[in-house]
Amino acid sequence: MLKNQKFPSKELLKKVFIADLHIHSKYSRACSKQMEIPVLAKTGKLKGLNLIGTGDFTHPLWFKELKEHLEFDSQSKLYFFKESPEEPKFILTSEISLIFSRNEKSNRRVHLIIIAPDFKTVEEINLYLSKLGNLLIDGRPTFGINCEKLTLDLIKISEKILIIPAHAWTPWYSVFGAFSGFDSLEEAFGEATPFIYAIETGLSSDPEMNWRISKLDNITLISCSDAHSPQKLGREATAFFNPLTYENIYNSIKTGNIAFTIEFYPEEGKYHYDGHRNCKVRLSPKETRALGYKCPKCGNPLTIGVLHRIELLADREEDYIPSNKPLSVHLVPFIEILAEVFNLNKHTRSLEKLYEQYISLVGSEFEILLNIDLKELEKVFPSKLIQAIERVRKGQIFANPGYDGEYGFIKIFTPIEDEPFLGLKQQNLFSL
Repeated sequence: MLKNQKFPSKELLKKVFIADLHIHSKYSRACSKQMEIPVLAKTGKLKGLNLIGTGDFTHPLWFKELKEHLEFDSQSKLYFFKESPEEPKFILTSEISLIFSRNEKSNRRVHLIIIAPDFKTVEEINLYLSKLGNLLIDGRPTFGINCEKLTLDLIKISEKILIIPAHAWTPWYSVFGAFSGFDSLEEAFGEATPFIYAIETGLSSDPEMNWRISKLDNITLISCSDAHSPQKLGREATAFFNPLTYENIYNSIKTGNIAFTIEFYPEEGKYHYDGHRNCKVRLSPKETRALGYKCPKCGNPLTIGVLHRIELLADREEDYIPSNKPLSVHLVPFIEILAEVFNLNKHTRSLEKLYEQYISLVGSEFEILLNIDLKELEKVFPSKLIQAIERVRKGQIFANPGYDGEYGFIKIFTPIEDEPFLGLKQQNLFSL
């Protein structure tokens, strides 16, 4: 696959800060115990993030830790880690799950990101939510209340609260999900729709896919990592124009005035294509329709992916490009680039050490992927790694789409291209 993408200029990069607004803490299910503020601050700096969402502020024990570790910056109206006052700064965020009935359909399941301006507001939010359910059960708690009422109630607490539908297209737990969602924001939020300024596009979709739906023209499209471990921090992010303040973030999301988003290739997301994981069946929307939405191996219903769902709601052609929307920059995480170049397993400590060593030579991951001239990188990086970074910047990659909860995978080089380099990989790894 080849994607010729536009790339942010150096002039633009000087005017922005990069934020990852949606993550989780160690108190959420299936999350690393390393998801703590000291680790997040250190990892965020390696990534090149200027701002990180705290995640999970609804959990009483995590909220207690946030109060212990973070200090309010009166100038930016954001927070910083007490032991490391420099960036990245932190913004108070959480994700909640709603399960409810609406419009004669039961079992609606929608996840929302909540962003709050300060600890006092969070305390009021948590008091309100504690009357709806047990906040101690999970970092991402579940409530039996609909989107409309919850949003209207939260806005009464503070008009500076942001409510953003999370991973808006995933099949099971999202506002537009194929199995539990809605066909429009108005259908989901009713009278509260004017207070929904943005959606999170999620790993399996990108802004280009969302542009095909004219009803989203006035909705800001943001991207976040939804990280469950420190390594996943910043895999998707949003670049805002300066200054780095809560007021500017709020207004930028409300008006759509953002610089660009940093995207996964949506094919790498877990729900891009249709399929049936148990039978290892992966299908395009066209193939699914031809099969009558049934698995060709077992006959059970297929999981309808994000691409298919967007096609059902789209009123524009696939190649529609608006003239007034922010850039969408597709990247491959640097650790995945290293894994392919040096033929290493993505989950080994050896790869983590190599990642940290290369980052220490140049500053941060986003500096490598977005900013530093390749001529400069040639002074410290081997030629194969330079070639990989150049291809990623140009969008010259190959992808196998994810489906039904299975991640897709990205390749920068074809197997034939890799063969001549196999003998050099170990040499380059240990020459550092």
